[in-house]
Amino acid sequence: MDNITVAHLFNETADLMEIDAADTFRVRSYRRAAEAIEQTTVDVVTASADTAQLLAIAGIGKSMATNIQAIVSTGSMPLRDELLSKYGAGLLELLKLPSMGPKTVALLWDAGRIGSIDQLADAIDAGRLKGLPRMGEKQIEKIRKGIEDYRRSVGRFRIDEAEDAADRLTTYLLAFEGIERVTPAGSLRRGRETAGDLDLLVTGAACAPLHTEAAVEYVAAYPGIKDIIAKGENKVSFHIATGLQVDVRLLPSDCYGAALQYFTGSKAHNVSLRQRALKMGYTLSEWSLSRLDDESIVASATEEEIYAALQMDWMPPEMRENLGEIEAAAKRALPRLIEAKDIRGDVHMHTTASDGKNSIAEMAEAAIDRGLQYIAITDHSKNLAMINGLDEKRALEHIANIREVDKQMEGRIRIFAGIEVDILADGALDLDDEVLAQMDVVIASVHSRFEQSKDEMTARILRAVENPNTRILGHPTGRQILRREPYQLDLGAILRRCAELGVAVEHNASPERLDLSDRDLRFAKETGCKISINTDAHVTRVVGEWKYGIRQLRRAWLTPGDILNTLPPTEFLAALRPRS
Repeated sequence: MDNITVAHLFNETADLMEIDAADTFRVRSYRRAAEAIEQTTVDVVTASADTAQLLAIAGIGKSMATNIQAIVSTGSMPLRDELLSKYGAGLLELLKLPSMGPKTVALLWDAGRIGSIDQLADAIDAGRLKGLPRMGEKQIEKIRKGIEDYRRSVGRFRIDEAEDAADRLTTYLLAFEGIERVTPAGSLRRGRETAGDLDLLVTGAACAPLHTEAAVEYVAAYPGIKDIIAKGENKVSFHIATGLQVDVRLLPSDCYGAALQYFTGSKAHNVSLRQRALKMGYTLSEWSLSRLDDESIVASATEEEIYAALQMDWMPPEMRENLGEIEAAAKRALPRLIEAKDIRGDVHMHTTASDGKNSIAEMAEAAIDRGLQYIAITDHSKNLAMINGLDEKRALEHIANIREVDKQMEGRIRIFAGIEVDILADGALDLDDEVLAQMDVVIASVHSRFEQSKDEMTARILRAVENPNTRILGHPTGRQILRREPYQLDLGAILRRCAELGVAVEHNASPERLDLSDRDLRFAKETGCKISINTDAHVTRVVGEWKYGIRQLRRAWLTPGDILNTLPPTEFLAALRPRS
């Protein structure tokens, strides 16, 4: 349980209240509480023992403090339980579908007691949605596709969700005497954008042979377990509340490296590595690298020893996908992959001028705290009226405000004036060229009409990047991981044109997007595109938090020289598309 989890439960309750047609003011009070919990630096779980500490958090009153205390002690709150009892948990799953908000879910419930994804799919097949308000043919097909996409993603979890679970389990496991080290393996260690399950490798005195019984029982007593799948002498498999499967393996220290290499994978990487071992007269397993002739152990304690014995450099886990890394490691030719410390600026973020939660100065101070040399403030444009997007007049005022705060920083950080301007349905940009020309950083992004055909979307984006003011193409494929598939487009044509024009393409490091994907990042590099990594921060705590995005860059074998915002501020601006 942490602030994010508590805030999520408040938001779920607000959704259920909205479905239940509760008073609008009450619904807003729960959403404001969720926002306050998410933004505060106070650990509300620890603070729940002292009501006064909770009340000291801006936005938390007595009733919300009581709800926090209920969540910490029971995992839920009375109102949420009451509404779940009335409607069933299936409504919360419906809300995970694209474009499915509380009002639409309430409509479906009132019209036909549709309370789950399966019931919704059946209703679509039976034609029961036809004639309902806001349910034309296009909307029904959009919902059908959303269900298909969701069902494909069931059983997968975003990288940040898997890592959060791994962090909580690690804290729990390290509290047991004799457990000294816990390492996530599998797809999480390789930095994949989603994980199907979670492998945790555990070692220490408590994991030595004949001494694991107490440690196994301790693992099986983890409070977050939903159900235990299997429990053996040195392994416990279980599901946690989210449905994520976790496999905890207790290992002797002398085989830890072999197990870490094996369970990190990928399967294709391991197959190629075992073939190399066999050619050299070895056999490689999760227990050791051993000689074929006499079964004597060559290496097992560390990964570095195993790769060295196979006459290779150790390679970062993100590279282990059998895409040439074994050959490169054998030639001692692995590239020096980019690291978070290489990034000097974050050039996509939002403030209270549109849908951000903090001021220009607050975002700048957060960037300074994280050691950044520059940022760009890029609030939304007027097409996104529902989130207070800027029109031409406000955009010019915003530029002046940014310039003023930049002066006030007195050289501690550079603040560039920018905009995330909408790419309209026909490819035109959402603000006049005269205004865009005054911006340092213009990010052009698609935020609407995702249903356009491949030809329409491609032509739309190509027209946008042709605009001489466009300097960065934001989240180019529009995907939201496990929620929305990329829109249809000819990405190759777009990347090639961006490369010709000098328009940079963004890797949006938000774990909800990670757009471009690792595969598309490799493609972008091959086409000669400039690449920028950004957080798309809407709140100070996200500024400079791009660890999941960095992993995708590393999976694409990108180096510091491939990423624009590894450059100092003046050089970064000069490397963007030249002004015509």
